[in-house]
Amino acid sequence: EAYKIVFQPNRSIFNLNLKEKNHKTINLAIIGCGTVGAKFIEQILNQKEEILVRKQLKINIFALANSTNLILNAEGIENDWDEINYQNNRKKYQLKQVIGYAKYHELENLILVDNTANVEVAESYETFIKNGFDIVSSNKIANTLSLEKYHSLRNCLNKYQKRYAYETNVGAGLPLIDTIRLLHLSGENITRIKGVFSGSLSYIFNRFSVNDLPFSEIVLEAVEKGYTEPDPREDLNGNDVARKLLILGRELDFEKELADVEVRNLIPENLREVSKETFFDRIEELDAVYKEIKNNSPENYVLRYVGDLQWDIENQKATLEVKLEQIRLDSPLGQVKGADSIFEIYTHSYGAHPLVIQGAGAGADVTARGVFGDVLRLS
Repeated sequence: EAYKIVFQPNRSIFNLNLKEKNHKTINLAIIGCGTVGAKFIEQILNQKEEILVRKQLKINIFALANSTNLILNAEGIENDWDEINYQNNRKKYQLKQVIGYAKYHELENLILVDNTANVEVAESYETFIKNGFDIVSSNKIANTLSLEKYHSLRNCLNKYQKRYAYETNVGAGLPLIDTIRLLHLSGENITRIKGVFSGSLSYIFNRFSVNDLPFSEIVLEAVEKGYTEPDPREDLNGNDVARKLLILGRELDFEKELADVEVRNLIPENLREVSKETFFDRIEELDAVYKEIKNNSPENYVLRYVGDLQWDIENQKATLEVKLEQIRLDSPLGQVKGADSIFEIYTHSYGAHPLVIQGAGAGADVTARGVFGDVLRLS
């Protein structure tokens, strides 16, 4: 009878007497309604009825916030959620209001979902954990803060018996972090992780390596398609790849700071500090630089911007590098297409034959789906 109701277009599963159903309610506080955040909210709302029927799991969004506004509704925020983008509150909200509201309404099974790139939100995780929240985050900042703050967060999770899921921090929706964590915890000695970590830079160098087009034209194309940040220097400077590499290194218990990652910045020094408008006006200055690099590549080699983590067993030393490399076309990294990411995981057991994880490494849909997966995993 339940399935008959689900597939009738004008009726809702919520017409069922849910008191007779043995279901569990998960209460989400979602921070961030941008590209990934909006997709995530849409996925939750589109799937919630099916999940209720199949898994006896009710997902309730009780709090929703963007950079300026906060909506609270213990009964659940529904399809009018995007009105948050049109409100104009004069008084900026505080994140502690979310905690107070959850306590007042005695909400249980609480998860904070952070789809921002905001330092303040990342630094608030411990406060939420102490007040009964698990954490799901596509925000990389908490995992790349100082080692002191990194360990403090883990100690807080252990003390309050809460969990923190962040599979989308590296590789968008690819099952990378969980794979590395399980290998490491099982005693497998991971000696190297090398790959194309950035979907945007994957697209740029895949196009540039095989097409006779100016480098600047391809960068602008990537900006237009939404593969890069509005200011593509945020991708080209290599810092995003460095953060991802650091996250993987810390999963392997490397006591490293972000400053320990050696990064090849792809932006010429004279264009690093100018305004975004000036950079776009002068973007063609990149063409001569990368044309020379391309012309100096051997035949059957392509350019790839790679992250490379290596563990020297003999000297017990880790190195983390982000660099532009000439890669053989017939290798796994050379064969990657579009905006895909690819990761080669070398271990003592696998020897010279790495475990390869490859797939869509960028895009709001796959990242949001990965966040959704983390929520369901915790639930």
